[in-house]
Amino acid sequence: MSWNWILPGIIFLAEAVVVTTSTIRVIFISRGKRGLAAVLGFIEISIWLFAISHVMRNLDYPWCMVAFAAGFTLGNYLGVTLERRMALGKTGLRLFSRGNAVPLIRALRDNGFGVTSWRGQGSEGEVEVIQTVIPRRDQSLAEQLIQRHDPGMFYIVEEIHDAESGVFPEKKSGENARDRDRGYHTNGVAA
Repeated sequence: MSWNWILPGIIFLAEAVVVTTSTIRVIFISRGKRGLAAVLGFIEISIWLFAISHVMRNLDYPWCMVAFAAGFTLGNYLGVTLERRMALGKTGLRLFSRGNAVPLIRALRDNGFGVTSWRGQGSEGEVEVIQTVIPRRDQSLAEQLIQRHDPGMFYIVEEIHDAESGVFPEKKSGENARDRDRGYHTNGVAA
């Protein structure tokens, strides 16, 4: 391997890590995780200073600039991919059923999701409106339950910035055994 490719390779990897870290840092900021965001910011800028200083010292070698740009591109892709896999935060689902919503409501509750429902008026008649706030990592499970019990149902997925004092399916230390066995946390409220 030629030594001429080592520096561009290092710059490429450094910039990919910088932009991936930056994407995750911005997500942590939006979720209010200041401490993690600060640590990631320090790591991000330290690596960025290394990469950009080597690009600027080697302006006569265009492969360093190409590597920087390619690392930036890959970092964006990896950052978004990693964020989706981490699935941080909560998601709100608002479901509109024209049929019998009871089996779906029961299935959602059996899986530890807190559910609120009410009758509403849609453009084509009465509907059962179902509202739930769930951990984002459980969105695919909720969507599977929707498809199983009411295929073709219209529903809306919303990003929730903050939600408290409800029924959320997450395990935390200090829960009583009954809640832990049921697989959800109720913030001290009996389910």
